[in-house]
Amino acid sequence: MASAAKLTFYCSAQEDWCQLMANKFQDATGIKVNMTRKSSGETFAQVKAESANPKGDVWWGGTGDPHLQAAEEDLTEPYVSPMRSELNDWAISQATSAGDKTIGIYSGALGYGYNEDLLKANNLPAPSCWKDLTKPEYKGFVQMANPNSSGTAYTTLATMVQLFGEDEGFQFMKDLHKNINQYTKSGSAPIKAAGRGENTVGIVFMHDAVKQAVSGFPIKVVAPCEGTGYEIGSMSIIKGARNMDEAKKFYDWALSADAQTLALDVKAYQVPSNKGAKTSPSAPDLSSIKLIDYDFKKYGSSAERKRLLKKWDDEVSTLPQ
Repeated sequence: MASAAKLTFYCSAQEDWCQLMANKFQDATGIKVNMTRKSSGETFAQVKAESANPKGDVWWGGTGDPHLQAAEEDLTEPYVSPMRSELNDWAISQATSAGDKTIGIYSGALGYGYNEDLLKANNLPAPSCWKDLTKPEYKGFVQMANPNSSGTAYTTLATMVQLFGEDEGFQFMKDLHKNINQYTKSGSAPIKAAGRGENTVGIVFMHDAVKQAVSGFPIKVVAPCEGTGYEIGSMSIIKGARNMDEAKKFYDWALSADAQTLALDVKAYQVPSNKGAKTSPSAPDLSSIKLIDYDFKKYGSSAERKRLLKKWDDEVSTLPQ
């Protein structure tokens, strides 16, 4: 008897969303799903480490930069889904820039959120710009993830370089470093901590801050005054996948309007790539946010990503706090 169809699914979105995608795909197809959740930087490292003997089949979610780097390093497989005609242009352009080795599944703008109660309790002014977070009064009150493990934090680093220029962008990261109480592993952890009252300001994708606010926590979401970067969350099939047919089935299913609308069940407020998927009125309206012209090709490239991370390690993370 042939063994039952299965899929090894690497997921870099929020845990509950990963679980829901795995369960719903399993229900829809009968394919048994084995899911692992890690942030996008960590998943990229795992896919690279396993490349001689791939264990994963499909990698879904997380910021696009590591997906683009994986494509460039030939760790992922080109695939043109029949679902493409249903997608927004930005999702297709992500695929085109990577020779069809990845595709956009959602997008979200970078920003931050703060706990209004803690802000008041500490007599802090309400921040509205990136530069506000470098003021001395915020010392010990700001949290972000480590850009080596987190796609969110790498997007932050690449955004500052594009927004302010490299010298001033790194100066911003150094000034911010003085105020950071902890660099977390996961991109959404800083705002979850703020929701729980363990941290005041969290630099995250705005949809992660919206999730906390909608869940009833005293979180105020900020689109920074200077402008901001954004992500195109992506999906890729791992090169040499053992379950290639199942990986393609998942890929097509994950691009469908129904699969993308599942995001609302777990209060994930990203903008979906399928034009027919439902979005929440609570989701950040990207058209009302001052977005930079984020250069995904450049900042998702292997050389630039390595260079910026090394520079951050050498010049920022080593500074006293």
